[in-house]
Amino acid sequence: MAVDRRLLQRQLPSCRFILLCELEEFTSLRRGVGVARARLLIDDVATRITAAIPELRASAAGANLLELTFDCASFAAGTAIVDRIRDTMTVPFDLDGESYRLSLRIGGIGVPVAEADDVRMIEAAEQALVDARHIQADVVRDLVDPAAGDDPIQLMRELPGAIASGQIFLQYQPKVRVRQQQVVSAEALVRWRHPERGLILPGAFIEAAERSNIIGALTLWIIRRGIADQRMLAAQGHDIPIFINISGMLLSDAGFVRDACALVAAGGARIGFEITETAVIRDPESAIANLRTFAEIGVPLAIDDYGAGLSSLAYLKRLPASELKIDKLFVTQLTSSNRDPLIVRSTIDLAHALDMEVTAEGVETPAALALLGVMGCDMVQGFLISRPVEFAAFQTYLAEDRHLAAMVSPRMTFLRNERQWKTA
Repeated sequence: MAVDRRLLQRQLPSCRFILLCELEEFTSLRRGVGVARARLLIDDVATRITAAIPELRASAAGANLLELTFDCASFAAGTAIVDRIRDTMTVPFDLDGESYRLSLRIGGIGVPVAEADDVRMIEAAEQALVDARHIQADVVRDLVDPAAGDDPIQLMRELPGAIASGQIFLQYQPKVRVRQQQVVSAEALVRWRHPERGLILPGAFIEAAERSNIIGALTLWIIRRGIADQRMLAAQGHDIPIFINISGMLLSDAGFVRDACALVAAGGARIGFEITETAVIRDPESAIANLRTFAEIGVPLAIDDYGAGLSSLAYLKRLPASELKIDKLFVTQLTSSNRDPLIVRSTIDLAHALDMEVTAEGVETPAALALLGVMGCDMVQGFLISRPVEFAAFQTYLAEDRHLAAMVSPRMTFLRNERQWKTA
């Protein structure tokens, strides 16, 4: 019997997908349902999803990670299945008689079946999940589409035009003073909305900007935008400083320092700079001299990601900084680690001894917020307070005092340990 080859091709799947689905807020769920029951959560999720979408093949890749694979007719058909997966998670789960809403963060990849390579696909899916965590949104990519990967060389070529055409924009993430429960400043975070690639993460294009020596022009654009936005906030009654990240490459660039000082001096806005400790170590003498120049014209300085690099007390005591930011590496495990609380508490004490205030980055749970308050941390920043949002949304956030919802969480949990922390 003759077989119609065209009909056969239409019936065969043409696209293969791997999705990595991470159960969000797993640590708090584990506290709520217990360790033994938490081990079964990923199986509960797999059972529900595969019952609703039988064509999926599911396997647990970790305590809070589910791997889903499937074949389908096209990339568009695959993204439609991803939408169905999201829909299945909208109904609460009954866990031993109690109702819980579970959510997934999805990072995935699709590729033509003929080009499917398991190792390449799983590596690409893992990177998609990393990016999804960073932007707090699902990331599913077509591996043969140029948008699936960002070529640094190509980004270097396109970045100047992106700045000129308005593809670059800022998001703002507030810092909240713990005891007064007030938004006291915000960090400006640069983003690139590419017309073809979609949202490009800063880790990709900042490196491209540094390689192509356009980092100075990009940072000066950020300063101008930050000045304009800060002045608008001040006019609306929210006169808080905006902090801008400065690349280590620019701390020894006398021309950039001159231009940045001129912008801030003429801008009539409250602008601060954040620098990493490793940036200073590149060229300490020039960096420290230029940071003092910034401080002399009234620019507040914050040391970012403290503890993530090779911390040097010799440099720390020489920096004219008024704020030290503890890297989220130590904050996200604050309530589940034995060592991290001791490191955080000792860092807070050290910074206070050097007349610096302390901001904890990566605060994601009420428990971490409570413990930081007991430890004497001055300010907090993280997804519990707010994810980074665009300027219009940030204006609404400030106008409605939305940070207060996160700050009303019970703080009595760790009060019984306050004496222990103070004497540790």
